[in-house]
Amino acid sequence: MATRGRQYLVIDLKSFYASVECVERGLDPLEARLVVADPTRTEKTICLAVSPALKALGVRNRCRVFEIPKSITYVMAPPRMARYIERSADVYSVYLRYVAPEDIHVYSIDEAFLDVTGYLDLYGCTARSLGERIREDVVRSTGIPAACGLGTNLYLAKVALDITAKHSPDFFGVLDEETYRTTLWNHTPIIDFWRVGPGTAERLAGLGIHTMGQVATYPADPLYNLLGVDAEILIDHAWGVEPVTMADIKAYRSQSHSLSNAQVIGCDRDFDGGRIIAREMVDSLALELVDQHLVAGSVSLYVGYSVTREERDAMGDLSSARAWRSSPSDGGGERLVSPTNSHETILAAAMRLYDSNVQRGRKVHRLGLTLGDVISEDEPGIQPDLFADPDRLADERRRQEAISAVKKKFGKNALLKGIDLLPEATARERNMQIGGHRSGE
Repeated sequence: MATRGRQYLVIDLKSFYASVECVERGLDPLEARLVVADPTRTEKTICLAVSPALKALGVRNRCRVFEIPKSITYVMAPPRMARYIERSADVYSVYLRYVAPEDIHVYSIDEAFLDVTGYLDLYGCTARSLGERIREDVVRSTGIPAACGLGTNLYLAKVALDITAKHSPDFFGVLDEETYRTTLWNHTPIIDFWRVGPGTAERLAGLGIHTMGQVATYPADPLYNLLGVDAEILIDHAWGVEPVTMADIKAYRSQSHSLSNAQVIGCDRDFDGGRIIAREMVDSLALELVDQHLVAGSVSLYVGYSVTREERDAMGDLSSARAWRSSPSDGGGERLVSPTNSHETILAAAMRLYDSNVQRGRKVHRLGLTLGDVISEDEPGIQPDLFADPDRLADERRRQEAISAVKKKFGKNALLKGIDLLPEATARERNMQIGGHRSGE
């Protein structure tokens, strides 16, 4: 592989959650049969991770517990999200032994990009040998197996990881534009490629396109008509081109910010039960605004309903992803008079949205609340609400700050509202979770 140009590594921790649990139990992460799933939930709960040994037996990643064949024996480990975050930080500390933070982009809890271009002369080695050294250090330091992709741009590094390394006995894949075209232009299925999901693949199939080579040689206009501006990214990727660099990622600043809270409700709620959960979401988000000295300019609500038998029959044999998108839902948004972090103001807006948009006769299965147009409360030019009572707002602010101080010192469940004790409420359980899964604390 030519050493000219940029050299990117992307390192992935194999079956990360499952590997952490194996290491904690003194098991070989590559040989043990282990799934990470919450045993307190039903057999329909999703396995957050499946060990490589189970994958080799045909158990797919993120399957549901009941889908694991009864003939297979395995260990079930309850999720411990706080522990996984700690181990991810341990791995990041390994990367810092070799590369500066400005040359690392953490893509997810178990995956990171490293721009090693400027380090090869320093270490007197090739990009591949440096990648192997870092990957072996991760395994040696944490016990967690890792795979690595190396490419001349971020996209090729990612594809080298996702496709090439997966089929390599040393868990290492290498691609440049030439080898990408000669080895992967005819690769199927096309959804193996980064940023090509089932929906895109289905639309491409309507044009008779099933490979990246076919994308590259197809007339551009029909692709733009089909995919819009996303066609430009797809065509670039089909040729192995990616103009975005690590410097671009580090320099990027979002023009708008938001805070959100979303839940998939295990036991569906009626109208009033869903309203209780929406109120709890407001409590959490308003407190987060105060903690971070932010204000929000808008509120939006999303609600997804349980699918009735008639609706399920009408969906036919849709995949789970398409069925989810096709399931009935409602939502709405409201701009606030002035950017605020007032719990009272945000709650009033959220309840108006809930009462006017949610159907009373349906069971609520998913809820999402978003505070939009979030900016610093010290941002110049914010116009105050002339009709707001400043003394009342000051009292509420002091109350919110006191609540936050208690929760930070003694735990999120140290101080609860009466509404949080109702059987329909979920805040107490959610306070013991990270990302909707058990924290393990």
